Amino acid sequence: MSVAFTKEDSAETAAETVLPDRPISPHPNLVTRAGLKSLEEELRLAREACEAANTTDDVNERRRLLASPLRDLRYLSERLRTAQLMPDPPSNGIVAFGSLVTFSRDDGRTQRFRIVGEDEADPAAGTMSYVSPVARALTGKTAGDVVIVAGREIEILAVE
Repeated sequence: MSVAFTKEDSAETAAETVLPDRPISPHPNLVTRAGLKSLEEELRLAREACEAANTTDDVNERRRLLASPLRDLRYLSERLRTAQLMPDPPSNGIVAFGSLVTFSRDDGRTQRFRIVGEDEADPAAGTMSYVSPVARALTGKTAGDVVIVAGREIEILAVE
């Protein structure tokens, strides 16, 4: 009988279903309250996915179903272990972690972003990582300040 018709647990099959770890940032893992809750929820969902996959009888299918949630479990466990919950930003008008900043670019665009941790950054949702070039340039500045990022001017209009 051809090996194609058997259910053998080969080392090759096992190796094909182990995904490489998600890269961990070298930067401090600063998080907002919402970011911490999001990491905890993602970890809970990854655990549930593992539990569901473990009910699958076919060993090769189980390995395939477990690959992604196991990788996520490793990543999220590490991110939660190293999470540093940051206090809400001060209301002194100085851009800091957690601040909601409105700024205009020299091309006429006005943008508004909250500065957050790396795992919760989503520009389409109005959040940017504190390690992004724009966030780094804005941090410590106040409304009316102009900064240069990648050769372009950004003027801070408001800090909340």
